[in-house]
Amino acid sequence: MHLITAGHAELAAAQHGSAIDVAALRDYRYGRIQRQLRENDCAAALLLNPINIRYATDSRNMTVWLLHNMGRYCLVPAEGRAVLFEYANKNCLARAAGLPHVAEVRPVTVHAFFDAAEHALPVSRRWAREIRELMDRLAGPGRQRLAIDRADLLGAAALREQDFELVEGQRLMELARSVKSAEEIACMRESLAVADLGMQRMRAALVPGIAERELWAELHHANIAHGGEWIETMLLSSGPRTNPWFQEASDRRIEAGDLVSFDTDLVGPHGYCSDVSRTFRCGDGPASAEQRALYALAVEQVRHNTALLRPGLAFREYTASAWRVPARFREQDYGCIAHGVGMVDEWPAIYSQADDPLLQDGVFEPGMTVCVESYIGEVGGREGVKLEDQVLITATGHEVLSRFPLEPALL
Repeated sequence: MHLITAGHAELAAAQHGSAIDVAALRDYRYGRIQRQLRENDCAAALLLNPINIRYATDSRNMTVWLLHNMGRYCLVPAEGRAVLFEYANKNCLARAAGLPHVAEVRPVTVHAFFDAAEHALPVSRRWAREIRELMDRLAGPGRQRLAIDRADLLGAAALREQDFELVEGQRLMELARSVKSAEEIACMRESLAVADLGMQRMRAALVPGIAERELWAELHHANIAHGGEWIETMLLSSGPRTNPWFQEASDRRIEAGDLVSFDTDLVGPHGYCSDVSRTFRCGDGPASAEQRALYALAVEQVRHNTALLRPGLAFREYTASAWRVPARFREQDYGCIAHGVGMVDEWPAIYSQADDPLLQDGVFEPGMTVCVESYIGEVGGREGVKLEDQVLITATGHEVLSRFPLEPALL
């Protein structure tokens, strides 16, 4: 339990501002984007993904709603400050005042069907003309390479009509976001401390008869109460619902002796993600031999694959050296043995099989943060175990950032 106490101390220090240099945080992130733009010969990035907008400008507004509505966007030039197009409400337009990398805030022109319906085509063309006029002012007239992180068909066509060469912008943003500064790591530590508090609340609330949804609500409560923002999934299941994995919380009442597996997927303070998985056991009786065996294998997988992590290690080499899942669990193997994490899950995704056609090239670098995954559950088995730790790649090796303890009854 001393690990959770340490989390309290880290949280208190971070919330009093002693751990995070916000100006340095903003400068580093904006510089990472502009470096990618220059290296890829792009005049600017047009960002519609609210996670990317937050990374670039440190501005946020109705993030979850804007994940599926085109209500704000941002133009980041390769040189100079950004122009933010904000949701067209005077209170929203004032939210970004004073942000150092935002030169101007303008009201959005929204051409999505929800807003424009049968007028979407002419409105999309007007939207693209506004981007062209702004780019002429920022970078000069002529054909330009414009990175864009996501686009609808009408919007992309309208931008091409304005003589832009469109470049895959999400790739550039993922690469920019992949290496964290010291300030980003401090944000992540604060987020993880909040996740620790939430998991502590969950562990205390776990008694026979509580519903899965009721237990899951404890994590949300801690996150929102301590400056967090949202939780990306509802991946919590109990007893026979722990196998197979990827079942979200239900109204099922948890019984004594059940395993309870969950994945936090928590976007906490400053917009940084805590992606940690734990498996609890409900009740005071002894765990079964099968429960302990499943848990031991999951612990072994996470520890083995974490121990491999070091700067300079190629992703493909990591896959080749990773823990081999026993044959009887392979059909339900999690598949992804590690993935990047920052504001949300990020590049890279590293898979377990050396012959996977989606194996990615790259190497671990100092400042990368990754999550090491395990799910152990046999097809037809009653239960399964999910574990996951969040890890920083350091100059000499790695540091495990997630500190919530393992389940004593299952060790």
